[in-house]
Amino acid sequence: MASVLRGNDLRQLGFPEGRAIGLALAQLQRKEFKRLPQTGQLALLAAILANPTAYLTDLAWSQVAGALLPPPSRHIELVARKEYAIFGAAHIDAGAIQQMETAMKLPVTVAGALMPDAHHGYGLPIGGVLATDNAVIPYAVGVDIGCRMALSVFDLPAKYLSQRTQELRKVLLDNTRFGSGRGWERGQRLDHAVLSSDEFRAVPFLKNKLDKAAEQLGTSGSGNHFVEFGLVEITDPSNEMGLPVGQYLGILSHSGSRGLGAAVAEHYTRLAKDGCQLPAEAQHLAWLGLDTEAGQEYWAAMTLAGKYASACHEQIHRRLAKALGEKPLAKVENHHNFAWKEQLADGWDVITHRKGATPAGAGVLGIIPGSMTAPGFIVRGLGHAASLASASHGAGRLLSRTRAKAELSEGAVRKYLAAHGIELIGGGLDEAPQAYKDIHTVMASQRELVEVLGSFTPKIVRMDGA
Repeated sequence: MASVLRGNDLRQLGFPEGRAIGLALAQLQRKEFKRLPQTGQLALLAAILANPTAYLTDLAWSQVAGALLPPPSRHIELVARKEYAIFGAAHIDAGAIQQMETAMKLPVTVAGALMPDAHHGYGLPIGGVLATDNAVIPYAVGVDIGCRMALSVFDLPAKYLSQRTQELRKVLLDNTRFGSGRGWERGQRLDHAVLSSDEFRAVPFLKNKLDKAAEQLGTSGSGNHFVEFGLVEITDPSNEMGLPVGQYLGILSHSGSRGLGAAVAEHYTRLAKDGCQLPAEAQHLAWLGLDTEAGQEYWAAMTLAGKYASACHEQIHRRLAKALGEKPLAKVENHHNFAWKEQLADGWDVITHRKGATPAGAGVLGIIPGSMTAPGFIVRGLGHAASLASASHGAGRLLSRTRAKAELSEGAVRKYLAAHGIELIGGGLDEAPQAYKDIHTVMASQRELVEVLGSFTPKIVRMDGA
């Protein structure tokens, strides 16, 4: 029997959001199509997508073809597509490019750019940067608001990683928490000023979110979130961290605003869709005007979620530093999945959304991770105007989660990790290193966006999972 296609596989093929995906998946369950190999199913769907008009009289596929054709005008119509820059276009899937094309047709869009790690997401593609006029788009920010990278560098030698692997493994197990809905037990929680933020009382939607936020503070989610020990190598003596060229032990973490950010994204996306009805392919790009009450509420809630995500990383690193008995020599932190009030080179005041894109203004430091078996890079932004002062936020997915689970095996992944000297706690096939693009190819596509100051090579990695 052929492996089952999922919605994300169709999105990567270029199917727009809407009824067409559900209708196509339902048709593939019919006996005559179910027997087709996955390559045959994808070829058929690609043909329908390329020329839906030709299938309007096909009894099996007429409904799918009809759903792929432009819908009748709704309350807000799209406008002519604005130009935008694409970095590393050869390595970006068709679904992500189609999503960016749609975003550039919004009447509120001013400018945009697509990063070399881009892949399909909801609304704006992951790796998409979008500047709008007085409007914020919750799904162009993302569900995991304020998701970020944080690196701490310690004055410990490289051999510490190989000589104390099991000790460091236990440090991670004892001092981190992972998984959807998970938090710290009451006696183990740490306090933080973010829990006293006025927004928890001033924004009506946030009034019952404080207890869960306190429970999850200092924890990490599922999916591609991680905390890892690794080798930091500083290669640029002019780095702003004040670190001499050389090797150090480092802690790198990646996670966001946990249940708080997800709840904010869901609630305000629903409000945006209610008040901003767009054609089906653009429905996840509904916006809130910043001159509206809902827009101001979302901005306050988003800002809080960003501060909360930073506090989570602060506590993760504080716990681990205490367990090591060391103080960090330097820290670097940057976030994505956020919106900023910025000014373009021509003086236009805009709201810049970076969904899975790293801020890379001139002189701004950041971390761009690779995969478990590939280095990440400490970078300095170059403020490139065409990228809206942005860069990639990682290597980007090569395989969808569905394809990774279907095409990779536990044994092969374990062997691959062992060959690279990686100690993994948790993790799943959907986050295997083989599911990601080559970080070196991605970095080569953005030499004009950032310059490299050093690298981080993972050695002991913790993720969600058994």
